[in-house]
Amino acid sequence: MTVVHPTAGRSLWRSLVDSDMLHAFLRSRLTVVAALLTLTYLLAALLAPLIAPTNPYDTASLSLLDSSLPPAWSAQGDPKYLLGTDDQGRDILSTILYGLRISIGVGVVSVALAAMVGIALGVVAGYVGGRVDAVIMRLAEVQLAFPAILIALFLDGTVRSIWPLLKQEDIAFTVIVAALALDNWAKYARTVRGSTLVEKNRDYVQAARVIGLRPIAIMWRHVLPNVLGPVLVIATINFALAILAEATLSFLGVGFPPTKPSLGTLIRIGNNFLFSGEWWITLFPGITLALLVLAVNILGDWLRDALNPRLR
Repeated sequence: MTVVHPTAGRSLWRSLVDSDMLHAFLRSRLTVVAALLTLTYLLAALLAPLIAPTNPYDTASLSLLDSSLPPAWSAQGDPKYLLGTDDQGRDILSTILYGLRISIGVGVVSVALAAMVGIALGVVAGYVGGRVDAVIMRLAEVQLAFPAILIALFLDGTVRSIWPLLKQEDIAFTVIVAALALDNWAKYARTVRGSTLVEKNRDYVQAARVIGLRPIAIMWRHVLPNVLGPVLVIATINFALAILAEATLSFLGVGFPPTKPSLGTLIRIGNNFLFSGEWWITLFPGITLALLVLAVNILGDWLRDALNPRLR
């Protein structure tokens, strides 16, 4: 007769419901609000072509007669444009939704690329050690001396000199993603290296060596899964920083062009008309950006505390 333990075969959902992290998450109302706000932004960016009133990238549908209209609740507002229009007659709400797609896309791709490179180099540096460790860490230290803005300016100038016929809208995404990834990979590498130095002396790693597993298999199967905790925290915070960095680059004119604006580009465009009384062009994208970054930072702070065993 086979005796089945009561908890055997418990579903993944049930394990999640009973986990301490979920209870800690639900007890923090601020974190729940931040998570819902972040999810709302992600869904809005994903579904922008379906929920946006107009397509702001379709220049044929724009009319200068509708330019610089105030929000719909103003005396001169148009009910068709809830948040007003910009200097080109584009609906501000639609440009915010499409701008979210660009800003969030830059954040996700740059963080994923930086994390993959940084984690791989960090694990190798910590596990192999010696000259390999020294070379990777010196490269990381050199890279940390260059901010993302300088890297973006350098990449933008280099690409334009090699392919002078390329338009800004053709290279903006690649330049910004590459600049942010180059700026952030060292943070992942340093953190993962420190965790790997601890994990490689654990008993389970020594046992894997004894049974003859190759170093690559040990790093991939045993070390890597146990050093990803701090990486999740860094990735969450860097996601918010990447969105801010993209907005800064676009505000300085290195990022996305006015024809396909991100949130940073929208703020830069609106800043040109701020003192003429057209405040809505820069205010609503600015509020959207600020709330998104704040929500992601709150989630990052909660995740850092939740994964810290000293705070449990």
